[in-house]
Amino acid sequence: MSVDVKAKIEELTAKLQKDPNFLKSFQKDPVKTLEDLTGVNLPDEQLQPLVAGIQAKLDASSLGDALDGLKKLF
Repeated sequence: MSVDVKAKIEELTAKLQKDPNFLKSFQKDPVKTLEDLTGVNLPDEQLQPLVAGIQAKLDASSLGDALDGLKKLF
């Protein structure tokens, strides 16, 4: 069984963005939060690529929101 990592990152990022409690939990302990969201308990090193991808996606989203706010100022 292969997992489409890119699709999983998209799916989990969407879940985190919809639920502020999960997002806060992810910021404190990303591996534990991903285990809770997926229901799968994997070694931390196997979840790190997902964590890194989700963090990058969240950072990009935050940057996009900030730029949209700046556009409204001008």
